[in-house]
Amino acid sequence: MSTQTVQAPGRTPAPKGGKVGGGLLDHKQMIKSLPDALKKLNPANMWRNPVMFIVEIGAVFTTVLAIGDPSWFAWAIVVWLWLTVIFANLAEAVAEGRGKAQAATLRAAKRDTTARRLTSPDDHTRWDVVGATELQQGDYVIVEAGESIPGDGDVIEGIASVDESAITGESAPVIRESGGDRSAVTGGTKVLSDKIIVEITQKPGESFVDRMIALVEGANRQKTPNEIALNILLAALTIIFLVATATMQPLAIYSKEINPGVPDSLALTGDGVTGIVLVSLIVCLIPTTIGALLSAIGIAGMDRLVQRNVLAMSGRAVEAAGDVSTLLLDKTGTITLGNRQASEFVPVPGVSEQELAAAAQLSSLADETPEGRSIVVYAKQAYGLRERQPGELAHAEWVPFTAQTRMSGVNLDGREVRKGAATAVMKWVRDAGGHPTDEVGHLVDGISASGGTPLVVAEMGRVLGVIHLKDVVKEGMRERFDEMRRMGIRTVMITGDNPLTAKAIADEAGVDDFLAEATPEDKLALIRKEQAGGRLVAMTGDGTNDAPALAQSDVGVAMNTGTSAAKEAGNMVDLDSNPTKLIEIVEIGKQLLITRGALTTFSIANDIAKYFAIIPAMFAAVYPGLDALNIMRLASPQSAILAAVIFNALVIIALIPLALRGVRYRPSSASKLLSRNLYVYGLGGIVVPFIGIKLIDLLIQFLPGMS
Repeated sequence: MSTQTVQAPGRTPAPKGGKVGGGLLDHKQMIKSLPDALKKLNPANMWRNPVMFIVEIGAVFTTVLAIGDPSWFAWAIVVWLWLTVIFANLAEAVAEGRGKAQAATLRAAKRDTTARRLTSPDDHTRWDVVGATELQQGDYVIVEAGESIPGDGDVIEGIASVDESAITGESAPVIRESGGDRSAVTGGTKVLSDKIIVEITQKPGESFVDRMIALVEGANRQKTPNEIALNILLAALTIIFLVATATMQPLAIYSKEINPGVPDSLALTGDGVTGIVLVSLIVCLIPTTIGALLSAIGIAGMDRLVQRNVLAMSGRAVEAAGDVSTLLLDKTGTITLGNRQASEFVPVPGVSEQELAAAAQLSSLADETPEGRSIVVYAKQAYGLRERQPGELAHAEWVPFTAQTRMSGVNLDGREVRKGAATAVMKWVRDAGGHPTDEVGHLVDGISASGGTPLVVAEMGRVLGVIHLKDVVKEGMRERFDEMRRMGIRTVMITGDNPLTAKAIADEAGVDDFLAEATPEDKLALIRKEQAGGRLVAMTGDGTNDAPALAQSDVGVAMNTGTSAAKEAGNMVDLDSNPTKLIEIVEIGKQLLITRGALTTFSIANDIAKYFAIIPAMFAAVYPGLDALNIMRLASPQSAILAAVIFNALVIIALIPLALRGVRYRPSSASKLLSRNLYVYGLGGIVVPFIGIKLIDLLIQFLPGMS
């Protein structure tokens, strides 16, 4: 047995959300990622990307041809084909590298951490010291102030303040206690005060930190269904262009045979140049731009979530967020501030508002609940009453609020003032010999019908009036729900309130529908009903009772402050435990899909310019009519082909920042999004290559052998 205190190793808090300094075009990040890009040239890695694998094979083939028949043109093509492959790998390497800073810090937090494992769950005086990696599921550990929590688990005894900055990046500590929805703790966080007993719930090698490391590095990132489908489409296009290109030279040879006087073209030189030209044609015509950036777009989508302190357990979850059509949001803490606040003092006939405000403030000084404090603040702001502290009234006998009495108040200088739940205060008035009037009942019923909570204020057996407490809808929520509606997303508020209260809040917030008096079974049934209609559903939750619904939903966002069951059931975890972040998650998912669509449109569109550059250069001698397609009037066939290859490589590196940052998303209809994509990226994909290829042609035509 050991009784020593085990101190956690010192470490530097992780940068919030794994952010990497220097911005998207940070040259240092580019340089750091270059070795990884070169490692990805391994064919065992490249074959996973069919488009770029074809480019690599072409680069190898042209290298062999250039060695056998060297020329400026041949080696220039070889260099730029290899750069095309490297730039594609660099895009993926930069995207992956943006999470490595946080991963390194997380590993440092995990390394060398020790734990005090109880030898008997019932005896807290006996323990042995073991490494954190030796802990098994079901072990009990004791953690005191200054020590690190050695693994994921649930607090089964005690309460403590915990520093989670190593995980969330936030410096403000949080409270973790046994029981309820705030019992889950994460390995690598640090206890700042008191002592807790933690039951380890993680399996070896499957801790939250382990999963974070894998996620931010992208090591376990699997392709999403849409990404797989797009890869299949790109592979099909590549095969089509391979077949088409393979038939071009035989067609040119046939044309030469039936027209012997036709001079040789680049497709008929009969030496290594012909092979190099044909490879160049393939590389320029297949969708290399989107093929190069596709993986980076997916990784960057997950990274954008990490930047906002949200961990997606798979790329599939991010993609599903972009296709969500129904959002389920908990009312308390998501749509409303979470604590009801005073909004109005309603006096009974014969009592002034000022008199009621003074009595309400006085009776609330001993009420430390958020509602009680809001009454004191409202009296000060709306009626100019100075905020007093209980200590200022030396002779007062304070009656603090309790769940049993449901009242608070004060006895001062012969006065007795009470404030609390209507039934409790009415009983107090009757017990004191008073007789509440019918007007009080009407006021209470009216506030309840509007969705508010009535608190009655009375003095010396006489009712003075009613305080109107209401759920305060967070600022800007209606506008955000309007945005969701423009996206075509239906919002549903879930609450345990009665239907009247739920409807009042739903109308004020602007949600499309609500589910009142909701049970876990009700939530699950609603999700299944939506999914049966072909809709994808997203929801947030933090409690064990939310776990079934989180598991059933297509996008289940669990709060980091919630239970282990909730975090295991969801496919995303919000490290900030901010339920409104679900709206941002949907926007990021849509941004990922729009970015992928935009760059696919650009990639396919810019092939048009390459047709006009390469086809006339290769076959104009055999088919003189093709010279009419040389609308750019490029200097020579060699410069035209080289310019197209160079542009094909440079456009990849130019689009890396856009792939990482994502195309800006604006809520609008699908038709408007499609129109914008076609106008900006379709038309831009046609115009930009014409300009780029022409400028490159002007620069390279003076190279030896290019005239």
